[in-house]
Amino acid sequence: MKIIVDAMGGDKAPEVVVSGAASAAREYRVNIELVGIPEQIEPLLKRHKNSKDLISVYPATEVIQMSEPAALSIRKKRNSSICLGLNLIKEGKGDAFFSAGNTGAVVCASSLSLGMLPGTERPGIAIVVPTLKGISLIIDVGANIDPKPMHLLKYGLMAEAYLCHIFNRYQPSVGLLSIGEEASKGTDFVRETHRLLSESRLNFIGNIEGKDLFSGRCDIILCDGFVGNVALKVSESLAETVYTFFKRHLKGSFLGMIGAAFLGASFTRFKKQMDYSEYGGAVLLGVNGVVIIGHGRSNELAVKNAIGRAKEEIEHKVNERIVEAISQIGG
Repeated sequence: MKIIVDAMGGDKAPEVVVSGAASAAREYRVNIELVGIPEQIEPLLKRHKNSKDLISVYPATEVIQMSEPAALSIRKKRNSSICLGLNLIKEGKGDAFFSAGNTGAVVCASSLSLGMLPGTERPGIAIVVPTLKGISLIIDVGANIDPKPMHLLKYGLMAEAYLCHIFNRYQPSVGLLSIGEEASKGTDFVRETHRLLSESRLNFIGNIEGKDLFSGRCDIILCDGFVGNVALKVSESLAETVYTFFKRHLKGSFLGMIGAAFLGASFTRFKKQMDYSEYGGAVLLGVNGVVIIGHGRSNELAVKNAIGRAKEEIEHKVNERIVEAISQIGG
């Protein structure tokens, strides 16, 4: 098994990417090909001699920056680490691709280079979030901001296959994110999606509201990419803000500092549960290949866990399960 890794993607690349890849190679015993600028990667690899036999470097001469337009950048920078990495997957020289770089560029290049799985038209980014009852999967959080109702039905089927084979969640419950629980609430798009989901074989529980995102009310949360991305970014900001408020107030007085000494372990567990790095990255479902997208701020742990998630997806043949599920509905 070989995982192709964009060594140049992310705010702290290539250093944390190389370190995370080295950790993953040791822990998961997978071969990793780092795609990027050799002059920047190879000196970093010398720090990880115990992973040397499992890691190779594929040269790239260009890097797509976070701020660059997705479609334009992949046309102009064909020798970028993202484009070359995905070409290796297309050519059968790797089994999965990971990048913490420009999300739009990864989605666009993946769709063009790898194509879509039979029966799917649009990819969806699915991300694991912690809830009061464990975890839930939200799809889509940014790949498709103007979907059709049928796309969300297929997102539900893809997410079901993913949860079933990666997290052993059989017949997971599915909710549709809307502005009210009643079937009549929401836009025409949401109401039509509700109808399709109600008539499907999915374990659809109906509409859910924003307050249910982390309650664990359902295993899969469906929404369009615009709404999902806004919800995700607000949630990330809120978690960081709450944690900062706690630290600020606890350190603001002598009694607070005493309390912090007793609560330190609890706050550490809280931060760990809310930390995106624990879940690795988001999976791009629907494309004809295994693609994991990391947070731009990914650290070594996040990179390592994302590679581990890619390994699981390959081993459990998730894409084959998705094709089987979608073939049953046609369309």
